[in-house]
Amino acid sequence: MTDFNDLVDGYQRFRSSDWRRQRDRWAKLKEGQSPKVMVIACSDSRVDPAQIFDTLPGEIFVVRNVANLVPPFETGGGHHGVSAALEFAVTQLEVTDVVVMGHGACGGCKAALTQGFAHAPQGEGGFVSDWVSLLDGAREKVIAKHGDGPDAMREMELESVRTSIANLRTFPFVTSREDAGKLTLRGAYFAIADGVLHLMGENGEFKPAAPALAAA
Repeated sequence: MTDFNDLVDGYQRFRSSDWRRQRDRWAKLKEGQSPKVMVIACSDSRVDPAQIFDTLPGEIFVVRNVANLVPPFETGGGHHGVSAALEFAVTQLEVTDVVVMGHGACGGCKAALTQGFAHAPQGEGGFVSDWVSLLDGAREKVIAKHGDGPDAMREMELESVRTSIANLRTFPFVTSREDAGKLTLRGAYFAIADGVLHLMGENGEFKPAAPALAAA
């Protein structure tokens, strides 16, 4: 298992390999960033967007949280980490795409489906339960159609993407740019079991991404 000392060892390998090989890129990035894509993904250690999409440093602007959720637009007090990152990416970096990527075996979606954190012991905060309550409406719909078995779990994971995209459209600065053709919202789902990426169509259904064409 990786511990902190392993991370430091990894940093040393990075300094002697990628840092040197991509020196020109890092030199440009020190002046600023200009990614065209924002990815909102889960915090799960198995689904790193940069690895799944095989991107280079500076190519994607990433926000990760439990169950890849976007809360609806609201003003007033509170600390709105996802909303702040979204505002920065859309209004300052002017990304052209926002991708919400769910995944298989998502613990956050399981917590939403089973309400497993609804009665957290005193002192643990109840943060997970409060956060995944964003999926309460999706939970009711999923259970009504699929019960609480394996099919319900996968559908809940897909619903987390659909819910987040619907919530993205409550942000005025998102919808104004989407209506103007300057911003596209996309849904994706990575299946941990087989490594297949699924993309969401306009009808909300998910299909495997087209395989890469073999080199001639």
